[in-house]
Amino acid sequence: MDNESDTYEFLLVGFPGLPQKYHTLVAVVMFTVYLISLFANGAVIALIVWGKHLHQPMYIIIANLALSDLLFDTITLPKIIARYWFGAGSISFFYCMFQLFCVHFLGSVDSYVIMMMAIDRYVAICLPLRYSALITNKRIFYISGSLGIVVTLSPALTAIGYAQFPYCSSRKVNNCFCVSMAITPLACGDTLWLSKIIFIFALLVLLLPLFFIIFSYVAIIYTVCSSIASGKRWKAIYTCTTHLFIIGMYYGPRLFVYTAFQLKFIFSLDISVLLLFLYTFIPHMANPIIYCLRAKEIRQTAAKIFKLRFKN
Repeated sequence: MDNESDTYEFLLVGFPGLPQKYHTLVAVVMFTVYLISLFANGAVIALIVWGKHLHQPMYIIIANLALSDLLFDTITLPKIIARYWFGAGSISFFYCMFQLFCVHFLGSVDSYVIMMMAIDRYVAICLPLRYSALITNKRIFYISGSLGIVVTLSPALTAIGYAQFPYCSSRKVNNCFCVSMAITPLACGDTLWLSKIIFIFALLVLLLPLFFIIFSYVAIIYTVCSSIASGKRWKAIYTCTTHLFIIGMYYGPRLFVYTAFQLKFIFSLDISVLLLFLYTFIPHMANPIIYCLRAKEIRQTAAKIFKLRFKN
């Protein structure tokens, strides 16, 4: 089959072993996940944009995370929902490559945004007197823009690299969206070099932020345990624990899947897709609750908006 990129289409399979009778149920679950993510992340962005008192470094970082998650879900979920609800699983070559770029790019953005949040909390708790000097809106914008440019390189290389290969075997993408691990088996050329480069970049994207995150939270927990009163100490530790739970959900399965893929560790395709779905979309729903809606100022802003609306 020639690589006719203008007419070529892939077929999103989703869960390869899923019986037909469960397709509607899976579509409803995915649609619910998308609605929750859309509403929660959209509400957080709207609240932060609307509330001028929320135009602070921590909330700007939170808005970046919510926007990244919202874009990721909007680019990926509608296609797989249509596949299970309407049987419309085909995806054009160009959109698949676009999805491939966005999946890797937005995943990298999430990783570095979570790192920025951890560093922000580290400075706020461990260096409170220097916080206003070290963490400023202007600096956050510059850092966010610079990281956005840097993390574009690997996804762009990935999408351009896979776009050059001929696809002369199956068109079936055994996943919920186009990702390198699902596209690699479909290519006819030697993808080993590209897979190695992607793996190295993936480790940099995951391990470098993870180092700063672990350092930040170890320092935070040490500071909390050594200098904060007992009542507030447990509250701070609980907050850190919930943050670390989401961080563990984000990084743990990713490191496992990337490493297993490189080591040719074979496990069920359905398990692989399920893991990808869980560690991708559950944090996107949980992030607004863990990081955002529990913040006192955001809750107060939401309450103020509701009071004004009901009053009118």
